[in-house]
Amino acid sequence: KMFTNFKERMRKTFNAISYSKDRGTPNWVSWHLFGNDIGSTPRQDDFRADNTLPSAWNHIPDYAYSGSGFAKGHNTPSGDRTSSVAANSSTFLMTNMIPQAPYHNQVVWNTMEDSLRLLISQGYELYIIMGSYGVGGTGSSGFTNTIFGGAVTVPSSIFKIAVIIPNGTNDSSRVTAGTRVIAVDIPNNNTLNANWKTYRVSVDAI
Repeated sequence: KMFTNFKERMRKTFNAISYSKDRGTPNWVSWHLFGNDIGSTPRQDDFRADNTLPSAWNHIPDYAYSGSGFAKGHNTPSGDRTSSVAANSSTFLMTNMIPQAPYHNQVVWNTMEDSLRLLISQGYELYIIMGSYGVGGTGSSGFTNTIFGGAVTVPSSIFKIAVIIPNGTNDSSRVTAGTRVIAVDIPNNNTLNANWKTYRVSVDAI
């Protein structure tokens, strides 16, 4: 765990997070997804502040997004952590959330998450990183730069990169120039193409 004045890097049990003090959201969250992560645990919906942040920082509460026009958008998805109650509950920490336009969250992003999980059933494991950047997005109540009295920055864009390899061991040694990689960069607004594949970009672009 490394600390600076502006950023907290946290290696947690079920993911790794770079959290921004100034933005009140993660810069990025990274996790490994493989067969053992998928189980039958139901969605916990126990949104809560992350008390592992430095005590002097804002601990964004579960109600911070209420009435903002933005969804509490998971970085590590609830559906990627259904092996146990602890695993699923970990995804509902507010350090795993960004203000995400509802259509972006519920349709475009959700479809992509389902598509990536489908690869698990086909014999693959994935290394995924999701992040956001920029200032200002358009939710169901219109455009805004921040919510919760300015404590939470609304990102202008949201990205995800997934590295896909067949199940095996010594994962990093098996990543080659021919490894399949999926990357998307999608504006944070409610007027999007429902097909997430239209937003594919190169990793270099991100």
